[in-house]
Amino acid sequence: MTQSWDKQVDVLVVGSGAGGLLAALVAARNQADVLVVEKEALWGGTSATSGGGIWIPASDQALAAGFTDKVDDAFTYVRKLSAANVPDENIRAFVENAAAMLRWLSANTDIQYCAFPYPDYHAEEPGGSPKGFRTHMPLPLDGRVLGDDVATMRFASPAACMFDYLNWHFDETYIMLFRAPGWWKHLVKSLARYWFDWPFRFTSRKDRRLTLGNALTGGLRRALNKLNVPLWLNCPMESLILTNGAVIGALVRHDGRSLRIRARKGVVLAAGGFDKNQAMRNTFAPLYRNAQFSGGTAGNTGDSIRAGMAAGAATLNMQSAWAAPVFYIPGEDRGRLCTIERALPGSIMVAQDGKRYLDEAASYHIVGQQMARRHAERGDALPSWFVFDHRYRHSYPVGPLYPLKPDWMHNRAIRSILKKGRTIAELAAAIGVDPTALEGTVNRFNANAAKGEDPDFNRGTPAYDRMYSDPRVTPNPCLRPLDQAPFYAMPIYPGDIGTNGGLLTDPNARVLDQSSRPIPGLYAIGNNAASTMGESYPGAGVTIGPALTFGYLAARHITGGTNDL
Repeated sequence: MTQSWDKQVDVLVVGSGAGGLLAALVAARNQADVLVVEKEALWGGTSATSGGGIWIPASDQALAAGFTDKVDDAFTYVRKLSAANVPDENIRAFVENAAAMLRWLSANTDIQYCAFPYPDYHAEEPGGSPKGFRTHMPLPLDGRVLGDDVATMRFASPAACMFDYLNWHFDETYIMLFRAPGWWKHLVKSLARYWFDWPFRFTSRKDRRLTLGNALTGGLRRALNKLNVPLWLNCPMESLILTNGAVIGALVRHDGRSLRIRARKGVVLAAGGFDKNQAMRNTFAPLYRNAQFSGGTAGNTGDSIRAGMAAGAATLNMQSAWAAPVFYIPGEDRGRLCTIERALPGSIMVAQDGKRYLDEAASYHIVGQQMARRHAERGDALPSWFVFDHRYRHSYPVGPLYPLKPDWMHNRAIRSILKKGRTIAELAAAIGVDPTALEGTVNRFNANAAKGEDPDFNRGTPAYDRMYSDPRVTPNPCLRPLDQAPFYAMPIYPGDIGTNGGLLTDPNARVLDQSSRPIPGLYAIGNNAASTMGESYPGAGVTIGPALTFGYLAARHITGGTNDL
């Protein structure tokens, strides 16, 4: 029977995060007719809200910075950390093609990445890099080049900008965090640039100086615009269309109509995980309990994963997530990732029994996993409490709490979660924790911290722990006694920045069926696909780095192009 189509293209990309946008760009550069569909009213996906970092071994940028890396070392490192059921060939495909992808990205877009001395999260493992230079961060981009599209770009996460609107580059974090000489001039200049962006400032709160994830997705959209690749907003995919076991298109909903889109060469699923689908979390990932605390965007409800499963796809590691501790502000639609605060001296985390149970300065994935497991086993870590003293309160930010801003100047939602006591016992009463237990915890921590030691959890010993520490504090930049009243606490939750189990794929990002055979015409990348990292998180950027790399590989495979420079 002849099928009728409302539109025909070569490649249909479902989702407008970084991986999907790059797949669309590579396909378009290889002369394919491409359409990108996005279910939400804003484009950019979770990538736009992220730090924009990408983990790329053996890159040109790292070599230029003086770091000689080896692909085999990266493979050894990821293979050791990843789940045993993740195929070697998938890990190889990532580590062997990541640098080529970044080289292509740099040559074909306005996006420029720099390699940073950002230690791998488990740098002590074989193949790990204590010096870093595998994590790359994007340079800022002028959003005015996007024209009207900047207005529909997804905002950066509140955790990745100042005052919930002012975008920051990675380097600037340290200027403001430690109030380096001239910090206030830098702040005034940034505020002036933002507020005097006329007439745009009268129509939008968006900062058109794009940084982090905004710089990445903004640069990709700019490149697609130059090639006239359309991106349809408010256009969810309803189902895949198959003939004789092959995917030949998709049913989407656009402008109130269901449209049949023919994809002559392939469909790329790049629509994120099932972070915000509570029912799917209950079924597949019960360890990560609450969709409300996920840092993913509201559209990440697993639609594409379910569509792939309905088409006969196999899945892998659906129980897994990119775990993370988060602060949750009442009324917000997601948790705020807690990255920096836990490593800074003058703070601890305790469970509801008033006792520490982890190295607070470890990677957010490890801390998030430990929190989730603790709660599953003992039921007392949701929430845990982030405890700090007066000196910490007025030295560093704590989630939405700013150090130079008095308590009363913060909004009611923030004040509702900030607890305070003139003594540790009084603080314990405010958070419902046994005063004797919390006093004992703080006294033991203080005695050891004064010596720069943490015999209980070795905080400050691993290379990564010191990434966000305060170098002005010695002998251990992660440790200082909590000894200045009043004392404070905020609830901190086991959350995530997305699920990372999904459709089983091969090294070219082709979706595999229950017999491990490719489903013709169907590809999956990013959090739609089961991560090559398994349930691990080797370093900053192992979410977006593979998403971009497999998007690049998928598009090359679909179009038969090489994209050699």
